[in-house]
Amino acid sequence: MSKDALTNQVRRCRFEAGELTQQGLAERVGVTRQTIIAIEQGNYTPSLTLALKIARTFGKSVEEVFWLEG
Repeated sequence: MSKDALTNQVRRCRFEAGELTQQGLAERVGVTRQTIIAIEQGNYTPSLTLALKIARTFGKSVEEVFWLEG
């Protein structure tokens, strides 16, 4: 059975938001820069709360920033 992979556009959203830095995003949503790096690389799946905070930061729905592939 294959596992669904969570894909995201966090990096793209950061650049569309005036090249917001990883550190800047981390501070806005209350996590470390390392967490943002791991999310962007697909190595960490954010909690629903964190996914909502990230999406809200960019004025987007969760589905516009994160989606399942597989």
